[in-house]
Amino acid sequence: MSRRLYIAIVLMVAALTLVLAAVSMNPALRPATIPGEARALAAAEVRSYRGEDLSSVNDFHENSILGPQYINESDYHLSVTGLTLATKNSTYREILASHRHYTKVVTLHCVEGWDVTILWEGVLVRDLISEAGIDPRANTVIFHARDGYTTVFPLSYFMNNDIIMAYKMNNVTLPDERGYPFELVAEDKWGYKWIKWIEEIELSDNPGYKGYWEQRGFSISGDLDGSHFSL
Repeated sequence: MSRRLYIAIVLMVAALTLVLAAVSMNPALRPATIPGEARALAAAEVRSYRGEDLSSVNDFHENSILGPQYINESDYHLSVTGLTLATKNSTYREILASHRHYTKVVTLHCVEGWDVTILWEGVLVRDLISEAGIDPRANTVIFHARDGYTTVFPLSYFMNNDIIMAYKMNNVTLPDERGYPFELVAEDKWGYKWIKWIEEIELSDNPGYKGYWEQRGFSISGDLDGSHFSL
């Protein structure tokens, strides 16, 4: 073998070694380890769904009582308490892993005069409540948030409707300012009923309970087809 050919072979081997090393260190360049295996990529916000235009996750106005809350998944628990057969405490991952997921396009109407139409993904509140067991005396559901915000609904609202507690919007995980880890998608209710940063779902026998805005003169029902002020 000539010296020139030997040098050429050595250079080719060295170049191939460098290419293989670069591929092995860059996950984006690695092929799937199993033929046909899908590699997860970062979620991208969708702006239309089944022919319907959607608002952006950035179209919301910031109007929470204490500003955005920042919750670490590692220390988060959702509690279902009150008039239940057993108090239920679940981590974020436990909720996502043990309950069926649902998607639905729902429009939030704020009393300030703006609205957003979003593709929400979440779990049914009815499933969370039923898992804890419902005391026959219960007729009311009170939601509690990390920032101290509360709001209230009749138990029948959740048992008779497919109301979800969302963890995604437009195919992306809820941003912190939008209520991560969970926001209530309170269909047919004014936006102040759409509580964010949910930490506790309490079953009660007090239908007259007033949450944060209800104490300040807003309607307890919060129905869109009525005034948001109490009469």
